[in-house]
Amino acid sequence: MRSPASAGEGEAPSRTERNERLVELLRRSARGHEDAFAELYDLTSARVHGITVRVLRSPDHAAEVTQEVYVEVWRTAARYDPARGSVLAWMCTMAHRRAVDRVRSVQSSHQREHDYGVADQRREVDTVWGGVEQHLEEAQVRRGLESLTEIQREALTLAFFGGYTHREVAGLLRLPLGTVKTRIRDGLIGLRDALGVGT
Repeated sequence: MRSPASAGEGEAPSRTERNERLVELLRRSARGHEDAFAELYDLTSARVHGITVRVLRSPDHAAEVTQEVYVEVWRTAARYDPARGSVLAWMCTMAHRRAVDRVRSVQSSHQREHDYGVADQRREVDTVWGGVEQHLEEAQVRRGLESLTEIQREALTLAFFGGYTHREVAGLLRLPLGTVKTRIRDGLIGLRDALGVGT
């Protein structure tokens, strides 16, 4: 079994190699291998927790939601479909969805604070996505994402669900910043067109 540091100390694994490793760990986790799940956690928890912290701005809530995400990953690992994106994007989507659900739950019991925290988290992609999220079911959004190219889908998922800046997405995907901005913009346009959502 490969160790997480198999790519070497000074040489980071490529995005493809990293995803292949995560796919392998996820499949083994689906078969009940706790050691694989522990390694999967070690390789992804910083990103997943970072998303929950960005959305929730509460260390306690973020820790709870991160734990919920990994329980869900453990239970649903067998349902992961590589055709829908990378393992990290799948987990980022799950983390963002759960964190937003927690925000809504907290807001309903603290009505005096309106959408303050969430609004500050949104980047420029949220203008289009907000309309999508309010008016469409999750299944429709998934179908819309499937109509995009793989790189558009992954860039859009990291920028929105991951809460990463365009520059951070460029670093994660090992692409020029201008290319990432174009892919995100084109992905938003393609998603809007596929779903019939107006600007």
